[in-house]
Amino acid sequence: MDRLIPTLLTVGVVIVLFALMWWGWNRKRAQQAARFPVPARPAAGTAVLAGPVPGMYVATTLADQPLERVQAHHLGVRTDAELSIAADGIILDRAGTDDLLIPRAAITGVRTASGMIGKFVERDGLVVITWTLGEVAVDTGFRTRAAADRTHVIESIRQLIGESS
Repeated sequence: MDRLIPTLLTVGVVIVLFALMWWGWNRKRAQQAARFPVPARPAAGTAVLAGPVPGMYVATTLADQPLERVQAHHLGVRTDAELSIAADGIILDRAGTDDLLIPRAAITGVRTASGMIGKFVERDGLVVITWTLGEVAVDTGFRTRAAADRTHVIESIRQLIGESS
């Protein structure tokens, strides 16, 4: 009985903390949903030029604030994905959530990085695509399952947007 009250207080505090984190996450997602438009979805039957390349969708962050995850529209959820290149942009077929189309016209660059919010790998292990979502510049990270695919993905994206290597 001497340990019951401290145990119940500890459990209560932990529950309150988790409830506050959940509330903060949902509030931030709702605020961002008002700020960011719903990203484009690939059209059915879109012709794929390259891919799919299996890997992991890491996250989408604000380009000028790399620790600020975009939570709206499930863009902040890490998941398995396949990346494909189509004539109208980059298709990310994300497991457990809607597919994402990064329109070719919105892509401003592609580079490699060794890490992104919550995911750090070997040097140049992530493909980071910089693009505009609405009026805001964002970075989307993708990790290819096979390291050999990374160079091909980057070259295909650069070719898509007309950027020289």
